[in-house]
Amino acid sequence: MRSKTRIANSEEIEPLISGDSTSSALLEPSRPLLDRKVTVASLSILAVFVLATLVFPKQSSDAINAGFSFSAKWLGLFWQGLLLATFLCAIALALTPYAKARLGGAMKPEYGRFKWVAMIMCTLLAGGGVFWAAAEPISHYISSPPFFGTTSGDPTEAANNALGQSFVHWGFLAWAILGSLGAIVMTHAVSKGMPLRPRTLLYPVMGRRVLTSWVGTVTDVVSILAVMAGTVGPIGFLGLQVSYGLSRLFGIPNNYGTQLIIIAVLTGVAALSVSSGLSKGIQIMSRLNVWLALGLMAAVLVLGSAGYIFKSFIGGFGVYMQNFVPASLYQGDQGWVAGWTIFFFAWFLGYAPLMAIFVASISRGRSVRELILFTAVLPPIVTCFWFTVLGGTGIMFEQQNPGSISGPLASDGLPAVVMTIAEQLPFSGIIAVGFLVLTVMFVATTADSMSFSIAQSCTVKGTPQPKLRAAWALTMGVAAAVLISIGDGGISALQSFIVITAVPVGFIMLPSVFAAPVFVRRMAIEQGVVGIKDPDFVRTQ
Repeated sequence: MRSKTRIANSEEIEPLISGDSTSSALLEPSRPLLDRKVTVASLSILAVFVLATLVFPKQSSDAINAGFSFSAKWLGLFWQGLLLATFLCAIALALTPYAKARLGGAMKPEYGRFKWVAMIMCTLLAGGGVFWAAAEPISHYISSPPFFGTTSGDPTEAANNALGQSFVHWGFLAWAILGSLGAIVMTHAVSKGMPLRPRTLLYPVMGRRVLTSWVGTVTDVVSILAVMAGTVGPIGFLGLQVSYGLSRLFGIPNNYGTQLIIIAVLTGVAALSVSSGLSKGIQIMSRLNVWLALGLMAAVLVLGSAGYIFKSFIGGFGVYMQNFVPASLYQGDQGWVAGWTIFFFAWFLGYAPLMAIFVASISRGRSVRELILFTAVLPPIVTCFWFTVLGGTGIMFEQQNPGSISGPLASDGLPAVVMTIAEQLPFSGIIAVGFLVLTVMFVATTADSMSFSIAQSCTVKGTPQPKLRAAWALTMGVAAAVLISIGDGGISALQSFIVITAVPVGFIMLPSVFAAPVFVRRMAIEQGVVGIKDPDFVRTQ
């Protein structure tokens, strides 16, 4: 027994330069085992951040803003290039014969396609699926993005440019970094005996040494912190947004008490969902999200102007495609790029390691081509259309009645946009309540999925226990509740902190660009998808 344990914990698995025939049975769990070092470090750093923000709000804000500016200036272009390279590599890989290989071996998928896609989409969209979809296009319409320069004054051109810029932030690059190459590397490495943890993304360059190296511990901790920053922020911001909406719709006081109740309800739903597991709460919540989103999309199309929306989508998507590479890599106006493009790209990048865990957990049995198609291609197109439905409708109302949308945006901020759009549609009360419910469900689905991934990241082997998953959901809810107690400044500081946490994550995700094609080829040969033509490959197996 002792010799087997020694093999399971120290046997060398070679990285990309050699094959790997280590059996996954060596690391097959008998019971979950918590990594206390990673857990304590992650909780401690989060606690220090929250306490520093409460006790020294100005000093903390200044330090975070300085870190934000430094990170955006020196690493922004690297992140833009990394996201673009990830997408291009994924598309090229999907076009090869090797993409027929199935993740985790030749088995049937655990989840039906609708359930599978629903879990992926609802986890990635989060709160941005409603409020950013409504507010970002109108923001770019009011103030033309510097990439497009000064518009000619043509409202159609301005609308297309505004939507195109929004698509740059929420389109192909965002989805590719979250759901494609990282998940492929994670799934293949797990089949070779590696755990479902962020450190496994470094398996291509370190081999199995990353299991016991301090590099692996740091990788797990920074990945957890990045996704906590990216999730706690939306949870807290949701409390502010929904509280504003309830006040506007029903006259409920927009104060800390209301915000606290909203966060408590959201956190409770997420905790119950994640404790029930992937096959129950999370996938049920995701399906409800999708159906509600489709219903609201249909309502806005019918009650608004379907013709205008479809025309705007074609125009905006055309602008996006025409300027795809230069807009994705734009560095002209550093201040604007840091506040918009770099912020969003860093946010998505911060999610990438734990999204790789989540997508790998639910994608066994799917082909590589199917994974790429349903993460990096079709969902971004659907997301762009969703942004057009909400944001394009807001632009239409602004064109018809200047100031009708931009006025509330200027005076009351982001939450006002979706409420203002809803109020200008027939059955405005029902539509507005629907959007509030959808936003809560989107964020709850992200919270429960990421709580599962965080708990998995803290587990040396096996599936994390339900109590641990629920505890992480509650931890993020408590952090959000504490931060909004000092106003939206605490949440704003955390959102700026997202960019700082993306600094190490960018280097964690970089090996996937080079490793995924190699691993996919290996899977294809192992599964007999393609013939073996490389004698060296045969010898290493």
